[in-house]
Amino acid sequence: MSAFCKQEWNFFSGREAGQNRKKNNRYLPGVPDGAYGAGADLLFPSCENGREFDTFPNEKQRISRMNAYIFLSNLLFLYIGFFGFLCYNGIEVKKLKVNTSKSKNAESFYIKQSYIDSNGKSTSRTIRKLGTLKELLVEHGPTRDDVMAWAKEQARIETEKFEQEKANHCIPITFHPNRKIAHGEKRKFQGGYLFLQSLYYELGLNKVCRKIRDKHHYDYDLNAILSDLIYTRILEPGSKRSSFETAKTFLEAPTYQLHDIYRALNVLSEECDLIQSELYRNSKSVLKRNDGVLYYDCTNYYFEIEQEDGDKKYGKSKEHRPNPIVQMGLFTDGDGIPLAFSIFPGNQNEQTSLKPLEKKVIEEFGCEEFIFCSDAGLGSENNRLLNHSKKRSYIVTQSIKKLPEEYRTLALNKKGFRCLSDHKAVDLNSLTDDDKEELFYKEEPYSSKKMEQRLLITYSPKYAAYQKEIREKQIERAKAMLSNGRHKKNRKNPNDPARFIDKTAVTKDGEMADILYFLDEKKIAQEAQYDGLYAVCTDLFDDEPEDILKVSESRWQIEACFRIMKTDFSARPVFVQRNDRIRAHFLVCFLALFIYRLLEKKLKRKYTCEELMSTLRDYEFADVQGQGFIPIYESTKLTDALHEVAGFETDYEFLTKRKMKEIQKLSKQSREKS
Repeated sequence: MSAFCKQEWNFFSGREAGQNRKKNNRYLPGVPDGAYGAGADLLFPSCENGREFDTFPNEKQRISRMNAYIFLSNLLFLYIGFFGFLCYNGIEVKKLKVNTSKSKNAESFYIKQSYIDSNGKSTSRTIRKLGTLKELLVEHGPTRDDVMAWAKEQARIETEKFEQEKANHCIPITFHPNRKIAHGEKRKFQGGYLFLQSLYYELGLNKVCRKIRDKHHYDYDLNAILSDLIYTRILEPGSKRSSFETAKTFLEAPTYQLHDIYRALNVLSEECDLIQSELYRNSKSVLKRNDGVLYYDCTNYYFEIEQEDGDKKYGKSKEHRPNPIVQMGLFTDGDGIPLAFSIFPGNQNEQTSLKPLEKKVIEEFGCEEFIFCSDAGLGSENNRLLNHSKKRSYIVTQSIKKLPEEYRTLALNKKGFRCLSDHKAVDLNSLTDDDKEELFYKEEPYSSKKMEQRLLITYSPKYAAYQKEIREKQIERAKAMLSNGRHKKNRKNPNDPARFIDKTAVTKDGEMADILYFLDEKKIAQEAQYDGLYAVCTDLFDDEPEDILKVSESRWQIEACFRIMKTDFSARPVFVQRNDRIRAHFLVCFLALFIYRLLEKKLKRKYTCEELMSTLRDYEFADVQGQGFIPIYESTKLTDALHEVAGFETDYEFLTKRKMKEIQKLSKQSREKS
């Protein structure tokens, strides 16, 4: 019994316990030397002190000390289990690696694991002893390099085992049905911004904010403010105060204050041009920009005020509202992704807004060779001449009604057309039902006062049928107005049914008579002759008609941009009043539109705006007792696609806080070019 005592129980002596653990590399971090032996010295004095294991003063004392030993053992296992939980949930664990130690007689190989403990200190522990070099050479030799290669493979296998165990571990969470929720405790968080954040950082907007910070002196975080304003504009648009409150629901709550937002707006306005040009340059490393074609269009936004002030002027509102407005000019590339914008007074002619913005695009963005495309309202002769150069060309729509009589007669002549699909000559008077899906065209040289142009006139039977159907419904409404005696005095809307109503106040002999309202058949016939016709002017004389028409037909993309900003991003009414803050507000809207359109492109335009916006806004997480998060959104193919684009996944039953921090970190990293 004495031999047993000397071999086993001396291990628990306070003096030798630390030495034995260090020698065998079998100790836990954070446990002080002697922790194993301190209690054991009291319970089981060492044999070296002259006491035998089985020699106790009495049976009662022996049982008491045995119970105490069992208690300490259980406490030790609880410590091990708790430490293991921390390794999975609260401590950063690094991958396993091979470590060697040399003595006078041998070189030993170990697999060790480095980690950061709860105090933030870097330490390590031994996972497995592989053996000495002499022992390992027998099976894994013949050289030390062969042994090291085998040892590294073992470390890789152990790393995979560890990661698998970590991924499959379960976390017990207790809920108390009788315990009330504390006031002010947030349990639901918005996570859809993570996908927007991944694009924000991929575009390098954080670096742009850093450049701006070096030029200005302020103590707030411009990057955090700008990013949150963009995310909230997409997810829950509203005023700046409302955006600040919305940002508080994000997984990463803001650390700035509301007054910092308004101060940041001044800086954003001042650096508006810089941000746009830097965004364009950075975007070229993210995706291939289709800047060979640039679309330009204008719209306006109203303010809920009655007095003009600054750039807020009374003008022709696109929404027919009697409020002061400001106007926006917008350039997009051939894929409908925004390029640049400008803000100008509400009473300014929108045709004059093109030249200064185009000059900025050429000089600051470096876009010198492109085809300019716009609608007829912005395609004035001066704007066409501006883009009539060696490096630039234009394609603009042309109103057939506003053509000189000579060219209008040519356009209305139904002969001389060709089928776009096979270029065969066609007489529009001889079309059949089989031709209703075809598109027909003819081209004429068109000379204006300042330049020679190419006029393309197209005819679509399908579009003609649509226009005829709409007009017939308007005629029915006009007849109803005549029968009811309700006649509008002002007919400003070109689609107003009252335009088909005319009046006369004289007899055939020229005598005065009562005012008589009647249906203007002549007006109806005049409009009918333009059904299905559409015209385009260009200075591209060598390009194929189908290529020119394809560019012109894609103007819908810039119109979609305005619809998204006004409807989905609620860019109006505008709540800020100062000119600089108005400009900053529309800069945020512009950046939000850019990120949204980029996300659409990365998703290969497979999803509608409504589907994408709904998914992002419903992408929420529930906090579970501070241990982690449970996704409370619906997992779909769209969420899978979003994860693939962003480079992280959240579709798990439970996400620890550590895992969520990793996801947040991933959302701020750049990825390869699309």
